[in-house]
Amino acid sequence: MEYVSALVPPVVMAVFFIGLVVTIIKSQGGPNKAKEDAAVDAALARAESAQQAPRPEGV
Repeated sequence: MEYVSALVPPVVMAVFFIGLVVTIIKSQGGPNKAKEDAAVDAALARAESAQQAPRPEGV
């Protein structure tokens, strides 16, 4: 019976991990895809503009 108690935690973790992956895959796209894409594009634009902005000499 020790082998059962040794296998239960990895099996439970595997089931939860598979559920997490399935949930992530199912949530991709759909009605919120355009909003999510716009948010990512805005964040990338802010990051690029911050890199290109000239820095003051004393900083």
